[in-house]
Amino acid sequence: MSDDKRFEIIPVPTRILTHKDDIVDAIEKYTRGKIGPDDVVSVAESVVAVTQNNVIRPEEIEYSWQAKFFCRFFPDVGSLAAPHGMQVLMNAEGTWHVIFSLFLGFLAKLVGKSGVFYQLAGAQAALIDDVTGTMPPYDKHIVLGPLNPNEVVKKIKSRIGSFGAAIIDANDLKRALVVGATEGLNRDKVSKALIDNPFGNASEKTPIVILKNFRQYQES
Repeated sequence: MSDDKRFEIIPVPTRILTHKDDIVDAIEKYTRGKIGPDDVVSVAESVVAVTQNNVIRPEEIEYSWQAKFFCRFFPDVGSLAAPHGMQVLMNAEGTWHVIFSLFLGFLAKLVGKSGVFYQLAGAQAALIDDVTGTMPPYDKHIVLGPLNPNEVVKKIKSRIGSFGAAIIDANDLKRALVVGATEGLNRDKVSKALIDNPFGNASEKTPIVILKNFRQYQES
């Protein structure tokens, strides 16, 4: 049970999902009989992107000098610290848009404000997973953020009849970003509920998490 005692977090086991799967079909299959009208179903953003085939192998990328240069400004642990991650971002959001965002982010840091680059550079800046950043057999790929996340969650909610649905980018550093959520769902409360990252995208194979009886928690 959660600390709040008014909702329960239930990871849902699946097989490894691939680009041959439809994420809505998969969620319907693996949550059948487990979802009620007061529940929220959440799914890991990297798995949604994989089922959309929104992935690319590093050897398929043509690298620009800008990507090779500007990736040096990111810490080694980040997905943008390598030329392939930076190039994928530049391809998705625009080279000069990314560079301009870097410049403004640098200026903001000089006055003590962090995170400006990620606010300006576009949605993919915070969502790209570098190689080894996701589950096999996609651990040799760069995985981008999911396409049309708010449309995807609408389809999930409509199909399974839940109170809400959300796509989440969570990690083990106490970060749970709501990438997409159905209308009326409290994103802050969903993020707080999933802050301990109950998802398991690798050997655990639990990319779906049900927030049981979340409606009462949200409305309390």
